[in-house]
Amino acid sequence: MKLGNIKPAKGSVSKNKRLGRGNATGQGRTAGKGHNGYKSRSGAKARLHFEGGQTPLARRLPKIGMGTGKFNHMRTKSTVQIVSLAKLVSLKETDITHDLLLKNGIVKDNRPYKILSSGDISEPKNISANMFSKKAIEKIEKAGGSVNFI
Repeated sequence: MKLGNIKPAKGSVSKNKRLGRGNATGQGRTAGKGHNGYKSRSGAKARLHFEGGQTPLARRLPKIGMGTGKFNHMRTKSTVQIVSLAKLVSLKETDITHDLLLKNGIVKDNRPYKILSSGDISEPKNISANMFSKKAIEKIEKAGGSVNFI
């Protein structure tokens, strides 16, 4: 056996169909592409996001993101800062306000904050906050303090 004698298996190789070579060939005139229309043109391939004339998905979805013009690209979510009772016990003052918490570094900025019940309180304190947990209110009032909602 030599390389020059090798032939493909019988029936595995067929001649290419020669399209558009006249009506007598059987593939003349429309060359297997049917009649008029987008796919009968040369070089016609549907765009990746084309949906056959239906409104494309990119136009049906709401426009959210940077650079979309009239739409707000930031979905603002109000985040609540958490302050535990254990941190408030360490303060010597009896009136605890937002300014005092900012000064001591317990609260970082002007976002709302919530007092949670982790920790014990024994001294009466007047605490002002945006939110309180139910157990925190119970503990503060049991110690003789008061709760003020901002």
